[in-house]
Amino acid sequence: MTDLRLHVVLVEPEIPQNTGSIARTCAAVGAPLHLVKPLGFSLEDRYLKRAGLDYWHLVEVFHHESLPEFLKSTEGADLRFITKKAAQTYDRIDFSGEIFLVFGKETAGLPDDLLRRHHDRCYRIPMKSEARSLNLASAVTAVAYEACRQSGFDRLKLDGSEEFS
Repeated sequence: MTDLRLHVVLVEPEIPQNTGSIARTCAAVGAPLHLVKPLGFSLEDRYLKRAGLDYWHLVEVFHHESLPEFLKSTEGADLRFITKKAAQTYDRIDFSGEIFLVFGKETAGLPDDLLRRHHDRCYRIPMKSEARSLNLASAVTAVAYEACRQSGFDRLKLDGSEEFS
């Protein structure tokens, strides 16, 4: 088991339903959610709230005014950038300690200059070459659960004690 402290970072998310679904994933795995502005929706958006259902109280949400402000506030932290432009795959990440998984906006991903500066910390999710990308919420879930798997699902419920009706 590892001592995993996972954070999920969304840079300029555009679709409220994705962010709501990602908030549910963060609630399920116990990861804080960082939202980097500008957002493509209002935090009062009904679709955002509906997608997050009644999980919002389980998620610690941090707001950052811009990508430069976020990067400055996390200087020295272990940032891992998830992008289709990376050579290495996300299963190569050593998910131990405190890690920030950084995802870009749905239509454009993360800025190229950021990826170039941190190319050794960029990871991709393998998929068929004909597929342009995964849905952002699906991508976050895949990588977050790999982190949990590597940590032995520490602090997550593993038994199937729910009864069938």
